Amino acid sequence: MRKDSRSAMKILLPIDDSKFAEAAIHAVLSQVRQDHTQVLVLHALDWSDLMPTPFPVVGEEPMFSVDQLESIVKSETQRAQELVKTTAERLRSDGFDASTSVREGDAKMVILDCATEWKPDLIVVGSHGRKGLTRFVLGSVSEAVARHAHCSVEIARLPTKS
Repeated sequence: MRKDSRSAMKILLPIDDSKFAEAAIHAVLSQVRQDHTQVLVLHALDWSDLMPTPFPVVGEEPMFSVDQLESIVKSETQRAQELVKTTAERLRSDGFDASTSVREGDAKMVILDCATEWKPDLIVVGSHGRKGLTRFVLGSVSEAVARHAHCSVEIARLPTKS
C-alpha cells in the first residue's frame, strides 16, 4: 500500500460509542505498525438517529422547544468530540499520529465523503452485525463503505466467544 518506506500510511477510523467501534480501534492498535502511520478518527453526528420526529400530531404540543433542541445539539456535539479525542489519545499513546474529525450527516455518506477528501490507504470500520430485515431495510454502514470506498476496507468484527 505504501509508495516507499518513508511515505505515511493513512487510516480512516470511523467510530461511534459501540463495542463494534471498539473492535475497530483494537484492530488498528493490534494489527498496524505505528511508525509512519496517520490515523484520522472520525465520528458522524446523524441527527435523524438522535431525535424523534419534531412534527406533532394535530392538536399536540411540539416535542421539543428550540432551547431543548439547542441543548441536545450542544450535548451530542461535545460527547462526539470527547469520543474522538479520547480515541486519538489512545492511538497517540501507542505511537500513532492521530487526528480527529466530527462531521454531521448520514454515517455512510460522511465516511465516504471524508475518504474521498482525505484519501486514506485503508478504512477500518466496525461491523454492527445487523441481520435479516433490519439489515435489508437500514443497510449496513460497513457494507456500504466496503462497496463504495476507493481504498481498502477492513471490517473489524467482535471476537467470537469460545
